[in-house]
Amino acid sequence: MSQVQVFPLGDAAVTVVFGARIDAAPAARARRFCAALAQRAPEGVEESAPAFASATIWYDPERISYEDLARLALKLAKGGDEPEKAVAFFEIPFCAEAEFAPDLADVAQVNGLAPQDYLARMSNAVFEVYMLGFLPGFAYLGGLPQELSAPRLATPRKHVPAGSVAVADGMCAAYPFASPGGWRLIGRTPAPLFDANSAERPALLAPGDRLRWRLIGRDEFFRLERSWRDAPFDAAILRASA
Repeated sequence: MSQVQVFPLGDAAVTVVFGARIDAAPAARARRFCAALAQRAPEGVEESAPAFASATIWYDPERISYEDLARLALKLAKGGDEPEKAVAFFEIPFCAEAEFAPDLADVAQVNGLAPQDYLARMSNAVFEVYMLGFLPGFAYLGGLPQELSAPRLATPRKHVPAGSVAVADGMCAAYPFASPGGWRLIGRTPAPLFDANSAERPALLAPGDRLRWRLIGRDEFFRLERSWRDAPFDAAILRASA
């Protein structure tokens, strides 16, 4: 187990570092730390969020000092692990027709695969949400098999359509909103990945959740997109058994 370190992040936040690699173990440790803190948070602690191998805590320095918070963070990090709450498992549709997957052929070729073989392996992989970042609801997914990865684009695109499913540097993700981006686009999902009107859970995915991508055709993509655009979206319809 790597040594835990605590660093100030400005004057109203601290970062607790558990390691230096992107992997399932430190990501899970960061989630468990945030769960333990939520159970024992003293006055002045406002929020915490896990990342790949760290967690950040936001606090009110007029109600708790950095020194006291750092001591608490080290105590919690070195103590017993908080059991993780039950996580959700999703099966999320995505379409890999040419208009949605401009990088699919190149990514498959780099890995010595035909596009249909690449998609078959992608559909069989189980991914875990390591963290959210970059955009609201943008989930960094671990579990991408090595033979399905590819490096980032040398020059990022100025426009990546919302819903684009992408891979880069051993990770997978889907863009909740249109934005610039340098990941390789291998498909697109019609599922809403972020709903600002949902008070309970605006982001479809949360750290620790798991998912599998379900390949669909163009007709089903547009049918689902219309259906989920024109009526309230219930994320429960994407829940599946592991």
